[in-house]
Amino acid sequence: MAFYYKTMPSPISELRLIASDTGLAALVWQVHRHEALPGETLEHHPQHRILLESELQLNEYFAGKRTEFTLPLDLRGTPFQQRVWAELQHIPYGKTCSYLDVARRLGDEKATRAVGAANGRNPVSIIVPCHRVIGANGSLTGYGGGMERKRWLLAHETRDTRLF
Repeated sequence: MAFYYKTMPSPISELRLIASDTGLAALVWQVHRHEALPGETLEHHPQHRILLESELQLNEYFAGKRTEFTLPLDLRGTPFQQRVWAELQHIPYGKTCSYLDVARRLGDEKATRAVGAANGRNPVSIIVPCHRVIGANGSLTGYGGGMERKRWLLAHETRDTRLF
């Protein structure tokens, strides 16, 4: 299967968008903790239809004109990771929840650490909103794109400039 990529600027860092012909497979920050699609060959294709639509929707999000994404996704992960990533997509714009909340929604509150690990491996930042997951005590916890980006995204969505 072929994967295509393009880069785009954002208000907080350059992003790399990666897609297959099926959907968006990864959205990673210029500096990201985990490699997107390790071992896969990527072809630069800035005019790929899914990449163009992804860039359009992300620009609308950053401009404050979009609160939900309607992109086809091609997420690669274990069945548990897939369940976690699907659950993350139910966290509303401007809201947060804890790893424990996500584990409970999946039916196993003892899976908090596993939820955290799956959250950290989310290949499609922002669109699958892993930045909306925080600690049970309300603290901001790790983020593959860095804490300053997580803080910025949450502030952007809540319009809470104290987070900047």
